[in-house]
Amino acid sequence: MARLVRWTALTAAAALLTAGCSGGSSDEDKDDGGRSSAGPSAVAPSGVPKALASQTLDWARCKGTDDAPAPDGDWRCATLKAPLDWSDPDGETIDLALIRSRASGDDRIGSLLFNFGGPGGSGVSMMPSYADTVSSLHERYDLVSWDPRGVAASEGVRCRTDEAMEAAESVDSTPDTPAEEQAYLEDAADFGEGCEKSAGKLMAHVSTTDTARDMDLMRHVLGDAKMHYFGISYGTELGGVYAHLFPKHVGRVILDAVVDPSADTMGHAENQARGFQRALDDYLESTGQDPAQGSRKIADLLERLDAEPLPTSSPGRKLTQTLALTGIVLPLYSESGWPALTSALEAAEEGDGSELLALADGYNERDPSGRYGTTTHSQRVISCLDDKQRPTVEETKKLLPRFERVSPVFGAFLGWDTAGWCHDWPVAGQHETPEVSAPGAAPVLVVGNTGDPATPYEGARRMADELGKDVGVVLTWKGEGHGAYGSGSDCVDSAVDAYLLKGTVPKDGKVCS
Repeated sequence: MARLVRWTALTAAAALLTAGCSGGSSDEDKDDGGRSSAGPSAVAPSGVPKALASQTLDWARCKGTDDAPAPDGDWRCATLKAPLDWSDPDGETIDLALIRSRASGDDRIGSLLFNFGGPGGSGVSMMPSYADTVSSLHERYDLVSWDPRGVAASEGVRCRTDEAMEAAESVDSTPDTPAEEQAYLEDAADFGEGCEKSAGKLMAHVSTTDTARDMDLMRHVLGDAKMHYFGISYGTELGGVYAHLFPKHVGRVILDAVVDPSADTMGHAENQARGFQRALDDYLESTGQDPAQGSRKIADLLERLDAEPLPTSSPGRKLTQTLALTGIVLPLYSESGWPALTSALEAAEEGDGSELLALADGYNERDPSGRYGTTTHSQRVISCLDDKQRPTVEETKKLLPRFERVSPVFGAFLGWDTAGWCHDWPVAGQHETPEVSAPGAAPVLVVGNTGDPATPYEGARRMADELGKDVGVVLTWKGEGHGAYGSGSDCVDSAVDAYLLKGTVPKDGKVCS
């Protein structure tokens, strides 16, 4: 089952990017590029055992994996120990994988911690490939990221085998009959059971709040009195939760591609239906089509696929309705993907589903050999622990007409997803909406993009309002794609750089066109 609702990483294909990380095993591996880390900061996190608060990170050359070589350059990796259960910080610990490249200049500000979204995205894999985008910041900041608990190298969760993942592609995610509904819900319950077997006791300790507490321990061990942070997509919710828990530790914080913290499960689904439809309308207009007519044409294609999937060039695989929809979603994350969408839709209309299937495989992290990534597994474990709402099929059906009015293309899928995503989940959720109020925190720069499909623009203003007066500052970009920084706007990039490098806070409401 592809995951569209709530949020995804900076790009849907981010998990395909490379770089492995593990501890060093030889004297040569323990080289840190001639720069030793500062010791723990004087601003210690409260309630942390001395052994964890005083730990020293053993930075070593990153290790390659079967999937990817080690990153080039001066990237170093380390392992941070954190409490498994933050309510029992003296108990069992878990290992968190970190990656870092030290500031290239002498006028260093500190560490700049990145979370690229998901939830479930690997920062260890993404950070080296994102370094060029933030090269203007690298001179004065150590670039740091990590795999949050339950993700990739940080005791990552795998809920299904690759064979089971492929088999689940045949499950109809917009069921039309009682038999299809039963298969849909049974598949969801089976996924949860697999997650519980894989994660064990970790499953109850991978919430956004747990990870925010990990971040404050990380800040301290890295030697920073303040948290300088760049959160993207889901990383904006994580940043908001951190600011709420540790307002006095907030340094220079950027939240880009902002999740609406006021939206519940149904609200997030409706937001994304609106956001993806808005992006699709912009795409259709760019090709000279009337958005309403173009959307109806795509909806008709999806209806035909629901009845009869298309053949593809991938042996034994057909393009189903769900895979086609996922293939349409991926190129909407960036305007640069629009030509690929045009080609794939034209091929599908001519009876060949190969191109849309390839796009869906990119979103689903499926490589040509049939291996799947685990971002969706971690994402589901984290989001279902965060979210206490469990909409029933009956509740979903009542709202389907509303979802379909919002988006004739994406509405039904996103509506049904609310019933299936955490169906019969083994662990109870924690809240209906996250708490992000941060009175007394330093200004947080909230960046919204009017053409963002996955985290619609309205979430930026709501995040700023919930952070509180004199804390949330909104910067708007009238652009396309998921995220604003590094997407082609000199106005956005200059404002963000001035804030992070000089502490210059733009006027609330500044607009970059």
